[in-house]
Amino acid sequence: MKRFIEGESRSQITLLPESLDDYISEDNPVRAVEAFIDELDLGTLGFAGVRPAVTGRPSYHPSVLLKLYLYGYLNRIQSSRRLERECQRNVELMWLTGKLAPDFKTIADFRHDNGRAIRNVCREFVLLCRRLNLFTQAIVAIDGSKFKAVNAHDRNFTRAKVDKRMREIEHSIDEYLTAIETADRNPSEVTETKTTHLSKKIETLRREMRELKEMEAQLEASPSGQVSLTDPDARAMATSTSRGLVGYNVQTAVETEHHLIVAHEVTNIGSDRRQLAKMAKQAQEIMPGQELQAIADRGYFNGEEVLACDQAGITAYVSKPMTSEAKAEGRFDKSDFVYEPGTDTYRCPAGSQLIRRFGRIEAGHLIHRYWSSDCPRCPIKAQCTPSDYRRVSRWEHEEILEAMQKRLDGRPNVMHIRRQTVEHPFGTIKFWMGARHFLMRTLEHVRTEMSLHVLAYNLKRVIQIVGMGTLMAAIRA
Repeated sequence: MKRFIEGESRSQITLLPESLDDYISEDNPVRAVEAFIDELDLGTLGFAGVRPAVTGRPSYHPSVLLKLYLYGYLNRIQSSRRLERECQRNVELMWLTGKLAPDFKTIADFRHDNGRAIRNVCREFVLLCRRLNLFTQAIVAIDGSKFKAVNAHDRNFTRAKVDKRMREIEHSIDEYLTAIETADRNPSEVTETKTTHLSKKIETLRREMRELKEMEAQLEASPSGQVSLTDPDARAMATSTSRGLVGYNVQTAVETEHHLIVAHEVTNIGSDRRQLAKMAKQAQEIMPGQELQAIADRGYFNGEEVLACDQAGITAYVSKPMTSEAKAEGRFDKSDFVYEPGTDTYRCPAGSQLIRRFGRIEAGHLIHRYWSSDCPRCPIKAQCTPSDYRRVSRWEHEEILEAMQKRLDGRPNVMHIRRQTVEHPFGTIKFWMGARHFLMRTLEHVRTEMSLHVLAYNLKRVIQIVGMGTLMAAIRA
């Protein structure tokens, strides 16, 4: 072993530091974990067991288990069994917990039973970020991302899946019955064995058919039209991949200056179209007294949501989806018609006026219809419509959407800001989660798990932004 760096003998007597504190440097993030949790009023936040019972076996204080989880999520250790092992060998955790080593069941039960309180802790850290003046710009980017649940595709059922599988079973049964009839007409030494084997297959398929019929009844009773057997709240959602995933839709509002997550929500609704106002209002609560600007992609475009933001004093920037069939076919679309508010008319590309003819309620919205009597004689009608008249629809609050489009035209880089803001937190958190993604089941508990991820992410970001000294001073202030 010459010419190599050699370690010390295991039998060598070593003078180790006298205390655990000597192993933990002053800028170690574990000190921020302890300081932050020690300053919290856990009883007010909703944690059970803050006051010990008079009788019975002593329990662990909630602060010990909360510190354990926050450290775990900071270091990509989310499993209760892994946390149990780390308590027995990790010097940082020995320092943090005072050498306590709870069993995995105790650790898991704490996360399971204190979901709402843990989500309150996540909010408390966001408020700490506000005290550090990290939310000065009052601009947030809103986006959603799909996360896998503890539920495989084969354990999620929809009506289409069930119908398809039932057709497949019926086809297979017919084939097996035909094979049995053919074998009976041509008896041989293996006929009986083959017939028995096929009969067992048919019985198995018929049993599966009965189970699928029971599943049909469950689907009829399900409001979402889906049934997940492992995680009952998980839903099949479309993604960029052809197969999609069974999981949850995580919404975040991320401030654009430091990329801190201001607000988050976990839903089992695959679409983002009804999430804009809710997320923007949550961010507004964190940034009171400032005119909030909310940026989102075209998946969030919804007139009612934009209107709700406007009524709440939130300036929305949402791209409009390019869904015009006329534009795709090379004809004029609605954007080529100019609204003239003074006369309440539209000016078409040929210069004619489209007059408001009537209005009616459609899907709860008051929609007005406009068209011109000059359409049949228009020289460029072929570029406009194949119908007799080109009709233009206008929502009663259309001016809100028009004002938003003007804002977007004046800030062409705003969508670039959105993309570079929201992609970072999602990418980081998914990297920490690894292939397992969510470990807990049901919407309530998944929300708890996501709050721990957001808390760990924000804590690490703040340490990088302001440093340990400034953060510790703010915590103790």
